[in-house]
Amino acid sequence: MQPGPGPGAGPGPLHLLRGFSADESVTKQQLKPGTIRRIAGYARPYRWDLVIFLVAAALDAVITVAIPVLLGWVIDRGVLPKRVDVVIWVAAIVAGLAIFDAFLNFVQRWDTARVGQGLIYDLRTQVFAHVQRQPIAFFTRAQTGSLVSRLNTDVIGAQEVLTTTLVSTVSSTLQLILVLVTMLYFSWLVTVVALALIPMFIFPARLVGRRLQRLSRESMQLNAMLGSTMTERFNVAGAMLAKLFGEPSEESALFAGQAAKVRDIGVVQAMIGSTLFISLTLLASLSLAVVYGVGGDLAVGGAFQVGTLVSLALLLNRLYGPITALSNVQVNVMTALVSFDRVFEVLDLKPLIEDRPGAVPLVLAARSRQQTQGNGSAGTVPLAAEIVFDHVSFHYPAASEVSLASLESIALPVPERTDVRSGVLHDVSFTAPARKLTALVGPSGAGKTTITHLVSRLYDPDEGTVCIGGFNIRDVTQRSLHDVVGVVTQDAHLFHDTIRANLTYARRGATEEELIEACQAAQIWDLVSVLPDGLDTIVGDRGFRLSGGEKQRVALARLLLKAPAVVVLDEATAHLDSESEAAVQQALKTALTGRTSLVIAHRLSTIREADQILVIDEGRIRERGRHDELLASGGLYADLYRTQFARQEPVGWGLPGGHFPPHPPPGGHGLGPPGMPRPGMPGPGGPGPGGPGPGGPGYGGPGYGGPGYGPPGPGPFSPP
Repeated sequence: MQPGPGPGAGPGPLHLLRGFSADESVTKQQLKPGTIRRIAGYARPYRWDLVIFLVAAALDAVITVAIPVLLGWVIDRGVLPKRVDVVIWVAAIVAGLAIFDAFLNFVQRWDTARVGQGLIYDLRTQVFAHVQRQPIAFFTRAQTGSLVSRLNTDVIGAQEVLTTTLVSTVSSTLQLILVLVTMLYFSWLVTVVALALIPMFIFPARLVGRRLQRLSRESMQLNAMLGSTMTERFNVAGAMLAKLFGEPSEESALFAGQAAKVRDIGVVQAMIGSTLFISLTLLASLSLAVVYGVGGDLAVGGAFQVGTLVSLALLLNRLYGPITALSNVQVNVMTALVSFDRVFEVLDLKPLIEDRPGAVPLVLAARSRQQTQGNGSAGTVPLAAEIVFDHVSFHYPAASEVSLASLESIALPVPERTDVRSGVLHDVSFTAPARKLTALVGPSGAGKTTITHLVSRLYDPDEGTVCIGGFNIRDVTQRSLHDVVGVVTQDAHLFHDTIRANLTYARRGATEEELIEACQAAQIWDLVSVLPDGLDTIVGDRGFRLSGGEKQRVALARLLLKAPAVVVLDEATAHLDSESEAAVQQALKTALTGRTSLVIAHRLSTIREADQILVIDEGRIRERGRHDELLASGGLYADLYRTQFARQEPVGWGLPGGHFPPHPPPGGHGLGPPGMPRPGMPGPGGPGPGGPGPGGPGYGGPGYGGPGYGPPGPGPFSPP
């Protein structure tokens, strides 16, 4: 009776072969037409290195054939006639050829290394530059690990077409031709017998080659997915999320499952490749036995000498060796072509946002630091130019327009990808005056952040125009536009580098004095100056060695160093504590002074100071005006104010219906239902808890105190 698998039993061979599920959307992809021609274009800069390599490979092939011939001469003309001088001379020639062959191998290795590493450099820099040009929508969909895989695994695999594969193909082909010519010269019968066995080498290679190509493509995808998991879990934010919400056992099981698929497909690839190699080696050994039998019979019959038989046997090894190598070359070429195809797949993805032909820099006149590029100018605009949205409508692009299925996840088949374009903005028109603060308020998902993205041209509108200083931002270069527009987001990103490097990222040539001045204006210098390394302090991955408020102030210092004409703040203080918010707000006053400002407002102080408030709802501007005007109108802004901003008011004051006077009345009005103790506001009686009273201040609805405006209750610290 066969014992069943116990708890300690490992996976059997069948499990290894079935441990991964083939993704047909990946494995059934075919190489695109023109791939070979594009590869040849990358080889063109290295043509002289390739010429030298080909010459060295040709000489190496000649030596490879010459040595077996010389060894046959040693037997026939030296050993059998017992001529020592011939033996010595031939041995010396063989030794010299061996030394020269070693030099040729060194030259080939040097050339292939130069070509291979140069090609890796060319592909990596081209892919990196191309990915940098992709819109922000591309990065919201693509997995980081998949992108890194294209720059590492695929690029290295692609260069093998012009290095390892080229060496094997050229050398094997030249050797095969010379060996066949030499064998035909010695004995046509032995050569015909050898050639008759060649189909036995070719058919297995073709059978296996296609299978390995499909496996190679899926293996690359699985490795990319594994890399994405590691990338997401090994950064600070991902590690923190995993520790706070994740289960270690589930995380380990997820990684183990992905690693198991990589392992299993690797086993299948190795087994198929080894099976091919073992089969070809076995066929070569059997063929050698046949040739020794036929050639030995001819030698006994006097058709040729013993030395010739030895030469034929040695040449036979050099015949099937190249055939075996060429069979493997087919597998290697198909694998490398898949890598090239995956690299070209990224390079062929056209960026959604590009400079128009003839786009010119947007040059600012009253700017202390000129950043002119090129020879043209879009005109002269004031330091703080106005922003104009003219009937702008916008839909976020479909997945097929900005991304690739293979860069997102192989877990989702292509048909399941969502290409529905959802409307975000509808006929939006407004003007943000120069040197004024325009606040955007509205419920979550209303389109506020989308408006700020259009200002910095992270996206282009479907209809309408966005202008800065009277110039359509599509007509100016993106580089000059980003010099004009400065953005600070809610989660300020810092590179894993020094504070100095993160600041000078905005302006490369900034002096020490300018860095200090920017830090002082951003209310962060007091902290930086007491750090042991000062500006050279490492901030950690994504700046996690700093607090949220400190990161925001470093980001504001970077903004001030850039000195943009237009400032966009996307919830820059939404999640800060009171102390950090106070410091950031002070820095913001400096950052916004004299500049056109577009701010997504989540703080009462911001909207009160705004010169204009735009109320955004469902992608449309519902209301616009100043704070007091919008409150008095009693519309959507008043409702948002009660639910979103009113809780930021100083406790203890209000008007019936939820409206608020510009300044709180004195006294100790309480927050809470009637008859409950309430904290008092500073007044004539001094701060302190108010006593029981008939009612607290109303916020326009239940849950925020008593209904309406209540007089102060009697208490030891309340006014009489």
